[in-house]
Amino acid sequence: MSLIFTQNSRSPRWRQLWPLALFLLLAAGAGFWLWRAWPQVLLQSAVWQRALNLELSRLLQAVAENPSAAGLSLLGFSFVYGVLHALGPGHGKVVITTWLATHPSKLKSSIGLTLAASLLQGLVAIALVVVVLTLLRLPARALHLSSFWLEKGSYLLVGALGLLLCCRALKKLRMLLRRPKFTAFTPHHVHDAHCGCGHKHLPAPEQLQSGDDWRARLAIVLSMGMRPCSGAIMVLLFSKVIGVFGWGMAAAMAMAAGTSLTISALALLVHGFRQLAVRLSANRAPAPWKQVGWATLALAGGVILLAAAIVMWSSAIPPGGGLRPV
Repeated sequence: MSLIFTQNSRSPRWRQLWPLALFLLLAAGAGFWLWRAWPQVLLQSAVWQRALNLELSRLLQAVAENPSAAGLSLLGFSFVYGVLHALGPGHGKVVITTWLATHPSKLKSSIGLTLAASLLQGLVAIALVVVVLTLLRLPARALHLSSFWLEKGSYLLVGALGLLLCCRALKKLRMLLRRPKFTAFTPHHVHDAHCGCGHKHLPAPEQLQSGDDWRARLAIVLSMGMRPCSGAIMVLLFSKVIGVFGWGMAAAMAMAAGTSLTISALALLVHGFRQLAVRLSANRAPAPWKQVGWATLALAGGVILLAAAIVMWSSAIPPGGGLRPV
């Protein structure tokens, strides 16, 4: 009876892992397809980008002729443009997905990060155009060059975030893997962090770390939002040329709202799969080893961000020439 009972108690545990196994299988298949079709994806995305830019230019011209008739169409299309534009490759999605997949975070704070980053991206584009073209009265080439260096700066922040996460993870792993020192085993011994009795006398590492997560969250928002959207720059530049800069700013913020919708949906998906992984791994390993596993995962996330920062920094292309708006 005991043998039969043991087999029946173990089999449901393996059956509960099928959602994680299905996700890993689908992720591997999607990654292989993307790797094979990446050149075609880039080519098709460039064609769609050109068509969307032409439509935005046409709507801006219509707004210049009749704002009341074409204004809402411009804002609606700009919102859709932001949603579609966020589906393409970008370092912001790498940052937010890596952070959410490798670090514990509440859903509300995760959505707040994406909203703040998208809002900052729209504001940075508007501020850049106002400062470069209106206050400094520099040519459009200076605008594109400034956007390029902001992009490079965002990649530096991604690398700094990866380095911060690696240092935290290594510090935590060192603390977890250090052999505890047993000092006393008496009924009335004095508890401390290194007494070795096995009792919990201090907050969990996650609780201690939650107080200084503001540095990592600030780096996430800045690295995602400091690089202005190329479509927003184009809209703002063209709207300034034809004299409807106010509508251009509204269109840029509508793009930011669309971007936030897509990134928030991605954050919700990653957060859900992490919660699923946490539930499936519950009560399957000793607590110290689970902490070691999560710390190792955090270290892997930091390494991924460092590698992504190096690749994006080295592959950034300087801008070409431009026209000076009147």
